[in-house]
Amino acid sequence: MSDRGLVEEELAVSHTGPKGVINDWRKFKLESMDQESLPPNKRELLKQMSSPLNPKEESLGSSHKMSIQEYELLKEDDEQCLRKYRKQCMQEMHERLSFGPRFNGVHELDSGEAFLEVIEKEHRLTVVVVHIYKAGVKGCEVLDRCLDCLAAQYPSVKFCRINAAVSGAGEHFSDNVLPAVLVYKGGEMLGNFLAITQHFNDEFLATDVEAFLTEYGLLPEKDFRPAGDEADVE
Repeated sequence: MSDRGLVEEELAVSHTGPKGVINDWRKFKLESMDQESLPPNKRELLKQMSSPLNPKEESLGSSHKMSIQEYELLKEDDEQCLRKYRKQCMQEMHERLSFGPRFNGVHELDSGEAFLEVIEKEHRLTVVVVHIYKAGVKGCEVLDRCLDCLAAQYPSVKFCRINAAVSGAGEHFSDNVLPAVLVYKGGEMLGNFLAITQHFNDEFLATDVEAFLTEYGLLPEKDFRPAGDEADVE
């Protein structure tokens, strides 16, 4: 491969080290700013600053001090933009370290076929928690609300619910064994908890269900959330 080809290949990959981080930050700032609202001279300057130099250009031009114009441009709205950049970096890092799909909320299963499908066809690394319930049975409604909370905290876990009457195995789930929670991973059953509310106080909370499942090693670590995430600007 020619020297030119090597340089082009180097510039095509993600940059590491202090200079790479600065280039990535400048590129992010350029992309996140409203380009139409910027004066042409500022838009062009930021574009130039966000473009990495090849080794020859860097040796010739990177030693000069930053001009007042460059400093003012970088300083402008940096705090807000830097927070967004930091959040994006944290999210990307977490996604690289995470495995399997992500889910949102508790999924309603409307048939025995849907029940079998979620067990057999879900990603092999995904933990599937199924709540089997029946309207009017004590504890089912409260457990349902608890799982809604846990689904928000553990998006890598697929939380589901199914009415015992449509599960195709209603005869095995009489009122005295409900609510029931079944846990699967890779098509294999990891937990089978009948009348699970017997393990809790009458007024149990999501934290009680979480502690119970964690005790059996059925929940992964919670997702990482960067500090100050609640105060993110729009």
